[in-house]
Formats: sequence, structure tokens, C-alpha cells
Amino acid sequence: MRLHDLAPEKGARTSRKRVGRGPGSGLGKTSGKGHKGQKSRSGGGVRPGYEGGQMPLHRRLPKRGFTNIFKAAYTVINLRDLDRFESGADVDRAALISAGLIKEKAKPVKLLGQGDISISLNIKLAAVSESARKKVEAAGGKVEVE
Repeated sequence: MRLHDLAPEKGARTSRKRVGRGPGSGLGKTSGKGHKGQKSRSGGGVRPGYEGGQMPLHRRLPKRGFTNIFKAAYTVINLRDLDRFESGADVDRAALISAGLIKEKAKPVKLLGQGDISISLNIKLAAVSESARKKVEAAGGKVEVE
């Protein structure tokens, strides 16, 4: 295969539909919109979900449950991500941001126990899972919840 043999897949590049360009194009006169009616007008058509006055589906279906607006949303980090720190290092929100492990500055950080850790670290975060706490303390580190 050479450079001049490269071509897009058949049907990958189709030309734009040019409507209202005369009878020979097949889309002249009414431009494929039929005759009269709301859908033939400029800016015409109905909003998504509108069913012609019939009660819309999203209002006919039963509603269940609720959304807890006070739910705590955490930025999550796992133990396996902390291997880039040196032994005895202090790991807190600022250290994680400077290491590029988290970006969101607004949410509190929670440490989860996925992966293993072999170095001892001093961790000070908003929340720590029980499995993460056990693994950090088994490796000789300390965990403090802010």
C-alpha cells in the first residue's frame, strides 16, 4: 500500500443534501417538506416529547424515589495511585493536586482501598474507606480523617 492508494471507506464521505435547487435535483420546490402544515414552515415543528396534546409519556409514567440534595459528593482516589509518593510523605489534598492525581478543588477527597501499598504514608483526607485504612496501617503508615 502506498500513499496514493489511501482512500476513505466507501460511503464514509457523502455530499451534503442541497435542498431547493431546482426540479432536477429531486429536492426542489418544497425541498422534501411536502405541502403546507406546521412542519413545512420555517422554524416549524413541535418540541421534543410533544404528542399533539395527548398526555406525554414522561407525565404518564409513575414517578418513584427522590434525589438527596444533601448527599456528600467525593473526589475518589485509590491506594494504587499513591505509589508515586516517597516513603514517609504527607499525603493531603494539596499534595494530590500538585501530583496531578486530582483536579476538582471543590469536592472533598475520599481514599478507597483498590490496589496495594508497600510504603508508609501519612494520609490526611476528608474520608477513608475501612479497607484502605487497614492496608495503609499494615504498611506502617498513619491515617487521619479531617
